Amino acid sequence: MYTALNLSTSDDFNMSEFDSQRQQELSHRSVKISIIIVLGVVVTLGNIAVLLAITSSVSGWSRNSRYFLLSLTAADSAFGLLVMPLNLWVSLLKDYTEGPDGFCHLVAFCNATVYSTCMYTLAMISLERYIAVFYPLQYSSLLTRKRTLFLIAFAWCFPPILLSPISLPDGIIQVHFSTASLVCNPSYSTNIGYSLSLTCVIFFPCSIIMTFANLKVWCAAKRQRLKLRKYDSARRSRLNVPSRVLVPVMGAYYICWTPCMAAMIYNAVTGSSIPEWIEFVVVWLPTSNGFLNCIFYFWINRNFRKKFCLVLQKLALALCPELARTFGCCTTSKMQFASGILDNNNSVHGRSSSVSSTCTLLSVA
Repeated sequence: MYTALNLSTSDDFNMSEFDSQRQQELSHRSVKISIIIVLGVVVTLGNIAVLLAITSSVSGWSRNSRYFLLSLTAADSAFGLLVMPLNLWVSLLKDYTEGPDGFCHLVAFCNATVYSTCMYTLAMISLERYIAVFYPLQYSSLLTRKRTLFLIAFAWCFPPILLSPISLPDGIIQVHFSTASLVCNPSYSTNIGYSLSLTCVIFFPCSIIMTFANLKVWCAAKRQRLKLRKYDSARRSRLNVPSRVLVPVMGAYYICWTPCMAAMIYNAVTGSSIPEWIEFVVVWLPTSNGFLNCIFYFWINRNFRKKFCLVLQKLALALCPELARTFGCCTTSKMQFASGILDNNNSVHGRSSSVSSTCTLLSVA
């Protein structure tokens, strides 16, 4: 009888502990879902605002620059429009007691594809800036419209080919749903060779290109600043732009992407998982880079801000003319005149691609 009572007490204790863990897991999940939703909304709204401005010409930006920046905006928008909804849907509506399934493989494939496309696009923007700064006279011949579109197509088409094994339920790598990060993640330890090859083909080449190109541009801009300081000391603060643009760009890139890649390599080599909240942060941290890109590549640029204000005024006059005029918005004719000036400036600078490609360095307010 004592034995039976002891077993009953032990079962009650285990059930109580299980219920407590379950309650804690649900509490953590609600907090995580709230963070993911806020992050997705911020990234989506920021990139929609960018798209409204750069779908038409922006003063100081060449055609190639706009193509690359449009590609970056589309990739960043996919974080909020594709990655976040898919993983939330899986987290909320599916049951994982039976393990991963085909849909989880598809979600993991979409996640990895968007992440890879974003990294490739960031590397190509840095490469375009490097060519514009150091080869301004050969820019038009080195980076033609066809080559620009080819590079963009590569950034979007190569990752799905490279990551296609992740989409196959019976492929070379397994996928599981992580309750820590609320994401369908590949189990990198199930195929160490393939997992490490992904970092060698995607993360490390992109990081090398970005670091080399931005460091060279930063050094060139710093030398130019030192020369100009001798002739115009009053503009000293205005010309201290490289540190205000390139350093945050590279800092945000490494802060957002390096922890995720490190966790991926750690899981592939050891087969172990990292602590719950650390995994959640490092997995979703790259998504925040989609919002930071809006700031560093667009909002910090004076010409972009002017164009965005014109777009907002145009929308305000179209939706509610009386309210817009009350707040002092200019008339449609004035906006068309201002927009025409911006477009003319863009066409003038279109042949000087070195200026347009370095607009983030030279036109910070």
